[in-house]
Amino acid sequence: MPLNDQQFMRYSRHLLMDDIGEAGQEKLLNAHVLIVGMGGLGCPVSLYLAAAGIGQLSICDGDTVDQSNLQRQVLYTSDDCGKPKVECARQRLNKLNPEVQISVYAEEVTEEILAVDYSLVVDCTDNLAARQQLNAHCYQRAIPLVSASALGWEGQLMAFDFGHNASLCLNCIIDQDSAEPMMNCGNAGVVGPVLGAMGSLQATTVIRVLLGYFQQHGQVQRYDGKAGQWMVLRTRADEGCAVCGSKSTQTKHQNQE
Repeated sequence: MPLNDQQFMRYSRHLLMDDIGEAGQEKLLNAHVLIVGMGGLGCPVSLYLAAAGIGQLSICDGDTVDQSNLQRQVLYTSDDCGKPKVECARQRLNKLNPEVQISVYAEEVTEEILAVDYSLVVDCTDNLAARQQLNAHCYQRAIPLVSASALGWEGQLMAFDFGHNASLCLNCIIDQDSAEPMMNCGNAGVVGPVLGAMGSLQATTVIRVLLGYFQQHGQVQRYDGKAGQWMVLRTRADEGCAVCGSKSTQTKHQNQE
């Protein structure tokens, strides 16, 4: 469907760009993106994607807003404390861009939630089990996955375009067998703007994938906020990976093209 007059005004800065233009904006308007986790990463991701005109956003988080969240979770205010994050987020995002269709799930991610036909999934969790669940689901369904994390002064991003590349997944890279408890913002702390930087990078990566400009499948981008430095790490597939390796018992996805 052609853009209307209001959309031409709202997205005019995209339309001025030769590598986005009206055709690219229509791709964004036709996309349906799932964001799992509405904390320090999910807040900037959802703000930028709603502003960019992603047609449908589904947001999933079972938590309520706590005063300790306000140091970094920029969607919420003091008045939101005690309320479900997804409901507060929906109200704020609707004010930013009323045209975006927003579905909310005030619970942890489930197979029923994942069963919807999404264009892309954004992993903003701090939970290893949820991250593994999203990775396996996206690999099986050939859905792109954009995953990030942050702790202290450091953040990292990994993205996978499973629709075009079946080799290498998140499970190949993260340490599955560590005996150490998983560190997160709640037990180790984090600098708020580092989450903002990683969330902004996630949103940019989502737009790149949807427009067909993404080529860094499985590459790790790491940010050291204290030193002010970026580093790119090359990765490789794990032959014994339980998700994408030769010994996997999971059904391999079929390329959607």
